[in-house]
Amino acid sequence: MPPLTIAGREFQSRLIIGTGKYPTFPVMQAAHEASGAEMVTVAVRRVNLTDRSKESLLDYIDPVRYFLLPNTAACYTAEDAIRTARLGREVGLSHWVKLEVIGDEKTLFPDNEALLEATRVLVKEGFVVLPYTSDDPVMCRKLEDAGAAAVMPLGAPIGSGLGIQNPNNIRIIKEQARVPVIVDAGVGTASDATFAMELGADAVLMNSAIALADDPVAMARAMRLGVEAGHLACGAGRIPRKSYASASSPLAGVISPAVRG
Repeated sequence: MPPLTIAGREFQSRLIIGTGKYPTFPVMQAAHEASGAEMVTVAVRRVNLTDRSKESLLDYIDPVRYFLLPNTAACYTAEDAIRTARLGREVGLSHWVKLEVIGDEKTLFPDNEALLEATRVLVKEGFVVLPYTSDDPVMCRKLEDAGAAAVMPLGAPIGSGLGIQNPNNIRIIKEQARVPVIVDAGVGTASDATFAMELGADAVLMNSAIALADDPVAMARAMRLGVEAGHLACGAGRIPRKSYASASSPLAGVISPAVRG
């Protein structure tokens, strides 16, 4: 596959994965390896920022092998998200941020107005901002105009495993985007990842679908193959859908009704 380029940085993998909900850190580490991902996202609040001498999930993420993408998970206001992003940068995690501003506790849908506000502030401060947003083409365009380095529309609610609920919206977002489109949240299994890529997404981000699988390592590999298959299929171009059958074999040499007599 051609590399994925975000803010001038190239990634060979188009699968981005998380670090939460794994049964153990070693399982997480093995799943990361099986996924082939190069970028992993971690909630700033989960990192022990005050005492690095204690065990941390960062101990299981090779900083040479993986690019760390801090996120602002569990932030419900623009102010909290901005503060969390700044904190992550101050302790040396990264000046990149997966920006989340949640607007509803039950659905975990994003607060798009607050998200846009936080994006504008952090872009001005030099952050590379990747905002997690609803699958709204208009909001994605506004985030891009605000300086987002990529847009991350949800496929379905976080952790739901429902798959892509509004494929036409994802398609429209991709058609109008000038930055990478990364489908984030809602993937349940490898075919969902494949479908997202077939719609034209540049990458897919997921966590629960791998971490909560019966075999996270096997599912991580399946997701890797699913993303690759979807990207290849999108580039190859699917055949048009038809209402009726179309014979696969040439019709030359077919015995006519008169001959069959």
